[in-house]
Amino acid sequence: MLENLLAVIREENLSEQLYHSLVGIELTEHRVDQHGHLSQRPQPLPWRNRPTHPYLRTGKLPSQVELITEPNPNIGGTLDRLDTLQTVVYRSLEGEDRIWPLSLPPVLAPSELTQLGSTWQADWLTGVQFHYSLPDPVVHRLYSHYTADFDSVVAFKNELYFRLAQNFVRYQWLLTYLFGASPIVEDGFFETVPAALSHPVRSVRQSGVLPSGTPVTYTSLAAHLGNLQRIMDAGKTVINGPVRLRGQVKPQDFLTGGIGYLEFRGFDNTPFTTNGVSRHAMYFLKTFLIYLLTRSSPTTNLASDLAAARDKNTAVALEDPNAATQFQAQGQAIFKAMRTMLDQLHAHTEQQRALDDLEEVLMHPELTPAAKLLTHMVHGSLMDYGLRVANAWRYQRLSSTALLPVYQTLSERCQRFILTAMQAGVQFYQVKDEFGADLLLFTYQGVTQVLQEQDTLMRDPRARLRQLFPDLPEAGNH
Repeated sequence: MLENLLAVIREENLSEQLYHSLVGIELTEHRVDQHGHLSQRPQPLPWRNRPTHPYLRTGKLPSQVELITEPNPNIGGTLDRLDTLQTVVYRSLEGEDRIWPLSLPPVLAPSELTQLGSTWQADWLTGVQFHYSLPDPVVHRLYSHYTADFDSVVAFKNELYFRLAQNFVRYQWLLTYLFGASPIVEDGFFETVPAALSHPVRSVRQSGVLPSGTPVTYTSLAAHLGNLQRIMDAGKTVINGPVRLRGQVKPQDFLTGGIGYLEFRGFDNTPFTTNGVSRHAMYFLKTFLIYLLTRSSPTTNLASDLAAARDKNTAVALEDPNAATQFQAQGQAIFKAMRTMLDQLHAHTEQQRALDDLEEVLMHPELTPAAKLLTHMVHGSLMDYGLRVANAWRYQRLSSTALLPVYQTLSERCQRFILTAMQAGVQFYQVKDEFGADLLLFTYQGVTQVLQEQDTLMRDPRARLRQLFPDLPEAGNH
């Protein structure tokens, strides 16, 4: 159905636009106190009881915070927004709270884990979700080459996205190897540690040990949507699948409205960058997704191929972090094919460099996040390391000379205004006018106000924001 897609991309000279596919991040983190225990404080006021806050929300558990970036065509833009949101979180935390840098929670008292019941242990993990969407102009130009195969551009777009989803399932094991960062569990997480986790692994999250909801099939879009509908009809809310289709409310709506974007799940937080997300990982992921897009799926035995892929992912997750993966040769073949693709698409230096670095990780398992974490383990625990990183991150954020480092060229009062707006749930964007001057765009409930820096230099940002947006809730009245 999508034969010669890479050749069509080259013929239409779409590589640059593909490199600028939209990406967004949802990052979940735990709040902990100064001793490394899960925080017992309520969520900070700015997003307490605000399920529609555009940037900051409560996670599945009271100690969790979710940070949500808008889609952005540039990795740098996505990470800048994530950095700003991290700073907003730190500037909003109450008491001695700080952010736990690991995906697995710190040591838990038995009473903590039983609050939701042991069947919900997966909820205690934090992690990263990666949102990805293709630019509409790319979809339409590609569609012009396949009009004989598809009745509509919606059907074509769905085929593109679902091929991507299927191939992600098929090759997820490589990402688990490269980015798995949950090698051990701390005391209290299990009443009895499962035998499979009696030694360090690459990723507890991907190990198959944790209950993870109702499995969903990826054999075809029709089967997938029917599966989702049956799960919803049965009243179940937890779906076990590494890729979720987004953009419609009901499963069958995707057939008429189309898939808006894909949500890739199951990534561990990394403690080795202060935002919990690696820049090189994001560059690699963008390249990897283009590679998956151009790979055909098997036309026979697809169900067994997908089942084997899930088993392979679990096997990699349970490997010794310091040992070479049993699928290293297959990984080398993937990197070779990706390098050929990047040469054909005239990739940027940053993409080539990310590929080089992660191929080095493939060949040297001691460079994987899971293996690096083991070097910080003391008496079978990462508690000391996790708290040390949490303290360093807190100090770094709160001692910065700039209130919002991404916007440090703006005055401190202007940064304060932006911080207050984002805390309140007002979306903020900085753009340039035709003369290169800064324009500051603030949006709330569909209303946008355009300000210049001098318009933000008042002593009471909250009062000014309420003048601009009369429906903005009062502080603490959420």
